[in-house]
Amino acid sequence: MPRSLDGLVLAPVADQAPGQVGTRTRFTYHEKDGEIWAEYAGGDVARGYLVGTREGDRLDFRYVQLKQDGTTSSGHCASTVVELPDGRVRLEERWEWESQAGGGTSVVEQVGRGVDQVTDSAP
Repeated sequence: MPRSLDGLVLAPVADQAPGQVGTRTRFTYHEKDGEIWAEYAGGDVARGYLVGTREGDRLDFRYVQLKQDGTTSSGHCASTVVELPDGRVRLEERWEWESQAGGGTSVVEQVGRGVDQVTDSAP
């Protein structure tokens, strides 16, 4: 199994549409016995949470978020955990809103070791 996500901070490598998760959003992951959860905030997101399961390199979770404008939204995401050559973790994600129309793909990567920056490289 790829390494644990517990305690890792990840950030998107690119901005999504306005009002959604973007490069200023930070996710703090937790993992225990096949369960995963995270808190996230930053950019257009005031507060967000995700909760789900992990089997091997696959994550399956639901998310809910409060945006800076006071609106809420929720959805489902399936991710693949990838270990990068430099030892950091990348999540390659396919997501879909459940509270509104739309979906897509995204990539989040572990924030550089102790530095609050992400690479600008695409997958």
